[in-house]
Amino acid sequence: MRLGYPCQNLTLPSRFRTCRLQTMKTEGEEKVKELALHNFKELQRVLEWNITENITFFRISSDIVPFGSHPLLEWEWWKDDDILAAASSIKKLQQKHNMRLSVHPGQYTVLNSPKDNIVENAVSDLEYHGHLLSLCGGTDMILHIGGGYGDKESAKERFITNFDKVSPFVKESLRLENDDKTYHIEDVLEVSNHLKVPACFDIHHHRCNPPGENETRSYIEDVFLTWKDKSIRPKMHISSGKAHQVDTSHANYISDEDFHSFIDLLPDTNIDLMLEAKKKEKAVFALRM
Repeated sequence: MRLGYPCQNLTLPSRFRTCRLQTMKTEGEEKVKELALHNFKELQRVLEWNITENITFFRISSDIVPFGSHPLLEWEWWKDDDILAAASSIKKLQQKHNMRLSVHPGQYTVLNSPKDNIVENAVSDLEYHGHLLSLCGGTDMILHIGGGYGDKESAKERFITNFDKVSPFVKESLRLENDDKTYHIEDVLEVSNHLKVPACFDIHHHRCNPPGENETRSYIEDVFLTWKDKSIRPKMHISSGKAHQVDTSHANYISDEDFHSFIDLLPDTNIDLMLEAKKKEKAVFALRM
């Protein structure tokens, strides 16, 4: 089993930079490029540190290129020679050390919205993340199904329909994750199997938003089956509730009880497990001890 953490390193610490929308409007491409180049270099610094600590699983921040999918940014940053050079250095690291790099578009990237403009923005954001993954040698784009909008079945159908709006690379990279409020793992498996997209199982979300009466172990076995390419390990998430086990807020660390009870449910421990804990890499170290 390989343990990973998301986005920020607290030990270095990492210093990714962004700007306000107004700054992007007034200073334009030059400012965004300056920040993006800094962020790619900072990402490389984090990954080099990870390698020294034998952490080869990491989620890249969505903010590497500030406003990278915003309609007002006309700069095709993924074609810029300086950006390509910076990303190429990261990809070489990824390939040399067999690192697994992922991204996780945020809560406003909603592919199943009934509003066309929101879907259009979601597609743009997914393509932004696709460029980021491709340039850096990443493989996994984690996405929630989205909102329920009072009719979950219709919302699932919209997701399936709108899936065809994204590029082949995004389709190949997407992994659908259960959430803690609306779409439980049964929903995700239904959509996942229809689209032939792997499912990313989040055990904490599962505790907060359980489906029917099947045992958790049975759902996990079904999740494993969605990973058709046996050369790629299933990717899963774990976190602990801040105040109690079904608190949706994440704790600083993963509790020993939550970790070991989850491991006991796995039919196979050959997985990559993302620790969604506020203490980031320190949570990885805590479980290694």
